[in-house]
Amino acid sequence: MTCPKFGRLPKHIGVIPDGNRRWAVNNGLAKQDGYQKGLDPGMMLYEMCVELGIPELTFYGFTQDNTKRPAVQKKAFQQACVDAVKMLANRDASLLVVGDYSSPLFPKELLEFKQRKTFGRDLIKINFLVNYGWKWDLSNFINAVEKNSFKKTRNINEHIASSDISRIDLIVRWGGRRRLSGFLPVQSIYSDFYIIDDLWPDFKKNHFYEALQWYETQDITLGG
Repeated sequence: MTCPKFGRLPKHIGVIPDGNRRWAVNNGLAKQDGYQKGLDPGMMLYEMCVELGIPELTFYGFTQDNTKRPAVQKKAFQQACVDAVKMLANRDASLLVVGDYSSPLFPKELLEFKQRKTFGRDLIKINFLVNYGWKWDLSNFINAVEKNSFKKTRNINEHIASSDISRIDLIVRWGGRRRLSGFLPVQSIYSDFYIIDDLWPDFKKNHFYEALQWYETQDITLGG
C-alpha cells in the first residue's frame, strides 16, 4: 500500500499491541505462542514511523499486572519483549527500556537499556515498557508529595520514573479494548485515543494509516 500524504502528524505515538493470546487461540495455538507473532508487526510499525518522520514511538510491552498470568505465558511474554528490543537495537533509533529494573521479573538482558542507547542514524526515539506499572512509575512522585518536596518544582515529570518519555499525542490500541490499562498516565493525559478492533498479530499498514487520518481530524486544544 502506498503511504498517504498527511497534513499533520503526531510527534509521539503510543502503541498498545493487544490481542496476542486471543489470536493464538483463534488459530489453534497455545496462548503463550501468540507473543512471538507480535514481533513482525512491531518492526513494520517502526519502519512506517521512520518513513513518515515521526520523532518518537512508545510500545507497551510486559507489565507488572501481566505477572498474574500463568508461568508459561509470563515467560513467553518476557522473552518476546527481549526479542523485540534486540531487534529494534539493530535499527536506526535511540532506544530506552523503562520498567522496574530492581525486580527479578525485569529481564537481565535488557538492563543495558536503562539509559538510552543510540544505534545507526538515530532516526527515531523508541521507548519500550517492560515490567512497567503505573504505581511504580508514580512512586517517586507520591513520595515527593508526602515529603512536601513537590511544592519546590510543581513539575510532575521531574518526579516520575518515566521522566525521559515525552507527552504522547496519539495512542493506538489494537485488540478492541477501550481502556488504557495503566499506560503512562502522566504522558497520556491529553492523548487522542484510537481503537483498532483487529488483533495485534493481524496488523495491517492500513490500520495505522487510518489512525493517522483520524488524528488529522481531531481538534488539539490541550485543555485550552
